[in-house]
Amino acid sequence: MPEPLALIAAWARSPVAPLGGALGQCLPHELAAPVVQGLLQRAGLPAHAVDAVVAGNALGAGGNPARLAALAAGLPERVATCSVDTQCCAGLDAVALGVGLIAAGQAQVVVAGGVEAWSRAPIRQHRPRLPGEAPVPFDRPAFAPEPWRDPDMLWSAARHALAQGITRAAQDAYAVQSHARALLHQAELADEIVPVAGVAHDLYPRALDAARVARLPAVVKRHELDLPIDEGEPDTSLSALTISARADGAAFVLLVSPAACQRWGLRPRAAWLGQVALGGDPATPLVMAAQAALALLQRQGVATDALHTIELHDAFAVQGLQFADALGLDPQRLNRRGGGLARGHPIGASAAVALVRALADLWRDGAAGAQGLCAVAGAGGLGSAALLRRL
Repeated sequence: MPEPLALIAAWARSPVAPLGGALGQCLPHELAAPVVQGLLQRAGLPAHAVDAVVAGNALGAGGNPARLAALAAGLPERVATCSVDTQCCAGLDAVALGVGLIAAGQAQVVVAGGVEAWSRAPIRQHRPRLPGEAPVPFDRPAFAPEPWRDPDMLWSAARHALAQGITRAAQDAYAVQSHARALLHQAELADEIVPVAGVAHDLYPRALDAARVARLPAVVKRHELDLPIDEGEPDTSLSALTISARADGAAFVLLVSPAACQRWGLRPRAAWLGQVALGGDPATPLVMAAQAALALLQRQGVATDALHTIELHDAFAVQGLQFADALGLDPQRLNRRGGGLARGHPIGASAAVALVRALADLWRDGAAGAQGLCAVAGAGGLGSAALLRRL
């Protein structure tokens, strides 16, 4: 059994709320600070024990949101901070960097995760190149130097669904299940949530029936794609239900060394066994979660059948179905208490929320030694996956 690179003493997250909703007035540090404070309270650890904070953030447009979060949470000014932007992978990659600090002996206690205040994201503009030119607004930066390798991720997902024959009916069924699971387990999910701005539970999961799902219009239709289509092919279009909604949220874990556990009397609850981050084709980023997961499991010598918990941040239903197929899994094994489709997508925090979900499920109903996998794909053709073990 692989030795842990770091121990995990606690985890916590905020509610996830849709863009412009109940958390829409919160800046990143206002979302993160209550979660960090709640995390330390759950572990029984004083603020002055923390050595570093590493936070993923994708839409803050620079600066160092981790520093603001640390100060807003009342951590000592001496605490080192680092902000990470690997888009959707940022929350998980930030934790991996925190593990690295502990493994290298540079820190004993690290708060790591992600935060995204999408509702308060700065308005972006490209600076004029020549005098007299106007600034050019943009919604997202480029993720590949050539435009043809940098498609809109919605269109990329739709093209993948068409190319692989993943039907709208299958996507809708996957998404309906995600919402149903999140609603069914709301009381259990509340245990991992620290209230923020008076909100104590995720706000997006919806009760759905077949008639309502059937009435939802297709967001991307087959004939709009630049791929050949046979008239007899099944409908593979994407509906709004099968796309993770834009959202606000934060999630963090408390990473500790064995020495820190002894010094502060901590009882670690899980171990971080390893992580893989990969790059691949920028034109089809959704497949990278599966590629990272497969590489990690091979490296660790772990079979998918041995996994108790599998959490994927599924930005698209087609991604969840592709992930399950690539790993040889029944899709029923993914996100047993609802995934990103039911919560929403606070980009820089999404993978950290999935990590908290995996840890919570391992602790709730996994036996000692049970293992869990957390995976995510990100814009630009990035994938990240981590392997955990319940102590």
